Amino acid sequence: QVQLVESGGGLVQAGDSLTLSCAASGETFDLGMGWFRQAPGKEREFVATINWNGGTTHYAQSVRGRFTISRDHAKDTTYLQMNSLMPEDTAVYYCAADLEGYYSGSSLVSEYDFWGQGTQFTVSS
Repeated sequence: QVQLVESGGGLVQAGDSLTLSCAASGETFDLGMGWFRQAPGKEREFVATINWNGGTTHYAQSVRGRFTISRDHAKDTTYLQMNSLMPEDTAVYYCAADLEGYYSGSSLVSEYDFWGQGTQFTVSS
């Protein structure tokens, strides 16, 4: 069993940077990890994913070049570094673990097996 806890959300201004963290308990060493977000009234959408060793990452078009996903096995933590933030980045951000994501994490919500509770993040204009 894997438990995930996100942190780092809050209120920032457009153009600011922020890093979200996802602390894991349980065995996540060889799992793919992903970040998703859900804005009010919208479906949960893919943001970024990373494979077991960080060698393969994928990003949604809307965040490519601004967001960076990384992981630290020693701390069992996955990060989402976010730069040049925009109001449309406002959402609840979720961390998730993919049991089949050893080589490459998925962009599909349905492929993830464990989820965190989410952290709210708001960008003001």
